[in-house]
Amino acid sequence: MSEDPSTSPFVPPAYPFDQLGDLAELAARLEGGMVDLSIGTPCDPPLPAVLDGLRSSGAERGYPASVGSVALREAASGWMERRLGVSIEPSLIAACIGTKELVAGVPSWLRLRTPSRDTVLYPALAYPTYEMGALLARCRAVPVASRDDGTLDLESIDPSDADRALVLWVNSPGNPAGQLEDLGAVASWGADHGVPVFSDECYVEFTWADRPRTILEHGSTGVVAVHSLSKRSNLAGLRVGVFAGDPDLVRYLGEVRRHAGFMVPGPAQFAASIALGDDAHVDVQRDRYRSRLERISKALSTAGIACEVPDGSFYLWVRAPGELADEADRKGESRGWALARWLAERAGVLASPGATYGTGGAGHVRLALVQPDRRIELVERRLEEHEGSFHRVDGVIGGEAR
Repeated sequence: MSEDPSTSPFVPPAYPFDQLGDLAELAARLEGGMVDLSIGTPCDPPLPAVLDGLRSSGAERGYPASVGSVALREAASGWMERRLGVSIEPSLIAACIGTKELVAGVPSWLRLRTPSRDTVLYPALAYPTYEMGALLARCRAVPVASRDDGTLDLESIDPSDADRALVLWVNSPGNPAGQLEDLGAVASWGADHGVPVFSDECYVEFTWADRPRTILEHGSTGVVAVHSLSKRSNLAGLRVGVFAGDPDLVRYLGEVRRHAGFMVPGPAQFAASIALGDDAHVDVQRDRYRSRLERISKALSTAGIACEVPDGSFYLWVRAPGELADEADRKGESRGWALARWLAERAGVLASPGATYGTGGAGHVRLALVQPDRRIELVERRLEEHEGSFHRVDGVIGGEAR
């Protein structure tokens, strides 16, 4: 938690993934080279019609609508009704330049609206940009503890923090652990405490343990759902997202962003509307990710590393075996870093050490199953060569994580 960040100059911290250079060098030494599973950058091809749309939109000459074109908002509304079972008027939907810039900017814009509040609540185990958005707004970044299943422990929020909160972020399916939140309970907490809830649902199409769910199932008052085409449609380079929900919040954010010149390029908006209108390519992508998750989970287990397919997302959240404790202590690093080093040296895999997502993740690594199947097969073969490297302790593979 950061206390009163407004009293000192802001110094940007090191970007988390810039710290993986040594691991990348180790992984590259194996025959066949490094397999980068550190960042969730899609590798599979987008829908051909989307690429055709980029070439033929005719939207490149004029300024695009900051809130999104009518076609984009109508396509997003139709997608939400088909896939998520909610009916949202296009007027209550707005575009953003990918969702990362929205996540980072929301605290600043909400603080302009409510200057008496200065606190951002976000999951303790989370995508780093929730915290960064608070810091950029010179707000207090207050992590919310997790229950054993990884979901938010709303009862742990201090009443004084709730009184000062500008926003509560929730992420479901979660990054990095893939947990599914009780979004109804989160919406109710926000309503009871007068705190807007922003629900980051960018992995919703990759929900495995349930049907895809959105916080908008519980009404739109006081809540905003945030969605991205980056993961759903393999369009991370297009930078198109949408947010929808509470009329006052959506319109306020739309106006602020309009004044600041936040505009998704017109050709990208046109192409995104095509992608949102097609579900078949998403079903194909779901099958790819599900298969990759199952294959690498099984291969890790063969090596003695406990790993289960998550309830959602395309990440594996892997607990480091207890047998790596001595090595971690000797190097003065977390057990997650020790496992990341083991994976780089033995399997040529570049993984994200879990501490990137909060101190509670220090005993884990995150693997993004975004590489082509031939690269996934290479990782499988490498891990199989290390069958039984870690043994079972008291029925738990690798013992306890620290």
